[in-house]
Amino acid sequence: MQFIRWTSPILLLVAAAPLLAQTYLDDAVERTRKAFNVPGIAVAVVKDGKVVVAKGYGVRKLGEAAPVTPRTLFGIASNTKIFTAAALAMLVDEGKLAWDDRVVDRLPGFQMSDPYVTREMRIRDLLCHRSGLGLGAGDLMFFPGTDLTDADIIYRLRFVPLATSFRSTYAYDNILYTVAGAVIKQVSGKAWAPFIQERFFAPLGMGDSKTSIKDVRPGDDVIAPHAKVGDQLQAMAHSPLDNSAPAGAIVASAEDMAKWVLALLAKGALPNGKRLYSERQAKVLWTPLVLRPAGDPPALLAEAKSHFITYAMGEEVRDYRGQLKVSHTGGLQGMVSEVTMLPEHKLGVVVLTNQESGAAFQAITRTVLDHYLNAPPKDWVAAYAELDKQRQTETKASLAQAEGLRVAKSAPALPLAAYAGRYRDPWYGDVVIDAKDGQLSIRFTHSPALTGTLEHWQYDTFVARWKDRSLDADAYVTFSLTPMGKIGQVRMEAVSPSTDFSFDFQDLVMSPVAAGVPAY
Repeated sequence: MQFIRWTSPILLLVAAAPLLAQTYLDDAVERTRKAFNVPGIAVAVVKDGKVVVAKGYGVRKLGEAAPVTPRTLFGIASNTKIFTAAALAMLVDEGKLAWDDRVVDRLPGFQMSDPYVTREMRIRDLLCHRSGLGLGAGDLMFFPGTDLTDADIIYRLRFVPLATSFRSTYAYDNILYTVAGAVIKQVSGKAWAPFIQERFFAPLGMGDSKTSIKDVRPGDDVIAPHAKVGDQLQAMAHSPLDNSAPAGAIVASAEDMAKWVLALLAKGALPNGKRLYSERQAKVLWTPLVLRPAGDPPALLAEAKSHFITYAMGEEVRDYRGQLKVSHTGGLQGMVSEVTMLPEHKLGVVVLTNQESGAAFQAITRTVLDHYLNAPPKDWVAAYAELDKQRQTETKASLAQAEGLRVAKSAPALPLAAYAGRYRDPWYGDVVIDAKDGQLSIRFTHSPALTGTLEHWQYDTFVARWKDRSLDADAYVTFSLTPMGKIGQVRMEAVSPSTDFSFDFQDLVMSPVAAGVPAY
């Protein structure tokens, strides 16, 4: 495969800030691009209230010459969440909202699957992943792209099962940020997108940023997402996230994100003396609300050990080499990112990529942090590359083990045609299974990308092989029979341990739908 190497000549250096040598950063980023096969990366570093670096590396799309620049747009995914949290902080400052307001009092139609949680859920609970929902619960309603609206998703939330008791456990979710966006609209009278544009992008001068990939126009400086299909990297189309926009829809450049990080580090203060939100609310936003397990990292990353890991509102708060670190990552199909701050050092690092390698942004971020902390030398690129190889080996071993346990000569209990039909999950909706020419196919009715074939695995379990092989989300589909030999229930789970958690197939509980029942 031809891999085009290109380094942007655009570099912003501010003499008043501690110097981050161009060659030092360039070497780290270019080694990272090679090690993890990332076509394009943009990096911004801010220190002591100044932009030290804003630079693009590589190309926007594999096989094309257009370079990544400081103004190239990337999807920042879940780095959107702190914008949503800060928007609510603004409304608290204005006296229009309180963090401990009950959500149901602001949105009378709001409902969780448990009446107690519905009644007790507060505004701050929407933002800190302690609701009792499981990891990524409900994400299939918007990822990969669906035709459900945000109102549909909020309504169907009442059918998403809880995995733990309320406020007892951390489990990352996206769906409650959609609810948070609805609260912003109800309280301010302005929908989430124009609120973000007017209250953040405009005063910060984030002139390139968008609240939806749909707002990008032909000819704009924007990356193409990339994902592996087999061993080959391929460019992909963007997938809008408008129905869960408050959780991850912002599209921004390194240059614009530097302005945002400067405001975060300044506790909401702007260079012109005005404020986005009060210093009091800045403290609230970064106050930990839920603990996360803080086990030992892999031996290759021993220096990154954290003594505590917490989540506040739209940000993770932990320690790094004895320093307070506030950060978040973001992942969409074909692009991942990280925004990291060491508040006590007035240091911020933004890494945007157009590939799906989290190891890439982590290697760059830790390289920059260590530079400013004068930490002992550590080759983070090599460490993450070796860890990446280990994890790939573990994934292959897991798949091989499953294959070894398979009873390949077993047969389905029923003729293939008997498995065909419309099946319904209470929160996702309808999934259609068809039988034609001795082959079963599966189609998620709200998700165009989730269309594929069903290959027999063993007994009454099949494997959904999606036509879009970039998804890396093949799933077991298991049919349970009633005592009368009819299909009573269908369950699913991901085949590979590397499948993104947003493919929450395991939460689906599908039952046959009788003929003539309207689609859902």
